[in-house]
Amino acid sequence: MNLNAWIKGRVLAFEGLARPWAERSRLRGWAYEFLLFGLKQAWACLFGGALVVLLIGTHLWWPADAALSRYDLLVVAALALQAFLLATRLERWDEALVILVFHVVGTAMEVFKTAQGSWIYPEASILRIGGVPLFSGFMYAAIGSYIARIWRLMEFRFENYPPLWAPGLLAVAAYVNFFTHHFVLDVRNALFVLSMMIFAPTWTVFTPDRTPRRMPIPLGFLLVALFIWIAENVGTLTAAWSYPDQRDGWRMVSIGKLGAWYLLMLLSFVLVSLVHRPRAPGEGESTNPLTSPAQRREGDQSPKSDWWRGRASSSADGAS
Repeated sequence: MNLNAWIKGRVLAFEGLARPWAERSRLRGWAYEFLLFGLKQAWACLFGGALVVLLIGTHLWWPADAALSRYDLLVVAALALQAFLLATRLERWDEALVILVFHVVGTAMEVFKTAQGSWIYPEASILRIGGVPLFSGFMYAAIGSYIARIWRLMEFRFENYPPLWAPGLLAVAAYVNFFTHHFVLDVRNALFVLSMMIFAPTWTVFTPDRTPRRMPIPLGFLLVALFIWIAENVGTLTAAWSYPDQRDGWRMVSIGKLGAWYLLMLLSFVLVSLVHRPRAPGEGESTNPLTSPAQRREGDQSPKSDWWRGRASSSADGAS
């Protein structure tokens, strides 16, 4: 039995113990659903969370004069973690390929940005391209890994998803702007507006437990961008990299970076959508181990709950 199957077995065993308790009252049901939501989020963050732990651990305890530099150790550890996820089938090969593409895309941007003085990597290393240690690409790959994993764990479906070419062109424009704004007009504000226009009618339908929930897709991008910004503060606090305004001592990364992470989140989402094609509610097979296929089909036809309003709305409601 592979590790992935073993973990699913433990999840089902836990479900068998916890479900009777959760069904005793509506409040317990909500509490159980919230617990599952948190556990799925944490499990989706496995790769990124491990990297954050490595950043903190190596900053506190890795010797500065070690034969293997801290940055090179992070590269070796990230490669070992990725190999582990693939060997244990916790990540799929097609997902890993997209994550590799995002790794390359992120590293290319890092090489350009460090040459422009946008930020620096202050420590020495061997495994690097120009001023960029190769571990930095894994920080971008962690975003792709999270999106690919949470897409499966929460059974993402989409109401009123735009034609695939529209988000694709928007993602390309956002990536190009990361380079061109150093020389010509920065059009990120226009890109924000375009993203709102393209995704205005689009809702993400996700299933933490058995009841499908939904939220506007731009809100989801923004929430993930916020957590990436928090992780970036951890990265700079542990001296993994630094910005010009941190030269004389650490300070919190500007909240304005949220915009850049929002656009980068959009880019990674579009890349992952090449593997996990956006589907409407009711399409595709279930990946939720907590429900049977019959329950899943029934759930696809059940009302979707707008999580902040506490009311149900059918998928035909669209963005109204």
